[in-house]
Amino acid sequence: MKSYYRIMLGRKHAKAQDCLDGGYICTGFGFTDDFTGKLPDDWRAFNKEFIPVFLKNRPDKSKVVAGLACGAVWTICKGLQEGDIVLCPDGTGVYHVGEVTGSYYFVAGDDYPHRRRVKWLSTTIARSAMSEPLRNSTGAIGTISNITSYATEIERFIKVEAPVTVIATDPVVEDPLAFAMEKHLEDFLVSNWDQTDLAKEFTIFAEEGDLVGQQYETDAGPIDILAVSKDNKRLLVVELKRGRASDVVVGQVLRYMGYVKEEIAEKDQTVEGVIIALEDDPKLRWALAAVSNISFYRYQVSFKLVRG
Repeated sequence: MKSYYRIMLGRKHAKAQDCLDGGYICTGFGFTDDFTGKLPDDWRAFNKEFIPVFLKNRPDKSKVVAGLACGAVWTICKGLQEGDIVLCPDGTGVYHVGEVTGSYYFVAGDDYPHRRRVKWLSTTIARSAMSEPLRNSTGAIGTISNITSYATEIERFIKVEAPVTVIATDPVVEDPLAFAMEKHLEDFLVSNWDQTDLAKEFTIFAEEGDLVGQQYETDAGPIDILAVSKDNKRLLVVELKRGRASDVVVGQVLRYMGYVKEEIAEKDQTVEGVIIALEDDPKLRWALAAVSNISFYRYQVSFKLVRG
């Protein structure tokens, strides 16, 4: 099954026109060596080897930024499969749609030397025509974001038959209603962070003004939101319960926190966790009673009718 990605073509779309004219997508992040024959099947192995290289070349950057950069490079160079669909904005409110048609190749002497061949389709998608959830996902900060969950909507735009949606029963999901509602809660939470109690002490991790703490990839899995205290002394792992069993989500948060403590946190930084759920959960509270550095928050959903 093909996947769908939003990809930024250079900072502030600097390479968009070149990519459209040349039939490719590209990335750089300061890596100037040819990766041919050096791209493992597992992105974790790539990160392990090249995060130190990134930090050596960019000592002013943090481990968080290094991980994001290496993850984006690996995904574009290796993770994308032929037949995958990419949506690439050009800075004018328009997304160009392309199909990945080739494997990795290297162009020496360019700031964005790592490339994949793409067949650009005649279809373009106006940001204003997208549903709000798709707009939020395509507007996520970062070089690349996976938007496969919006495949049906994207396929309608490019006027081909929508792929068959296969719904698998996940044994760890206890509350399908909460799972469905929380599908878009993460984007809403990020967009409205300043209005939450968490914003009094924490900000979503950012680099050069860009939020990079949403869906931060780690060896332990993707962290929903990674935040840092305003005094830079505490890192916060935020995870949505998504209707899952209490023991599962607590174990997952602890795993993420352990990774952050060992691989990301600086020597003087502590690591905390937050679990956000739709409803009160006694089992979750019992589990957290034995863990002092994970907090529990509930969210509320409300709406009103307005006469037209």
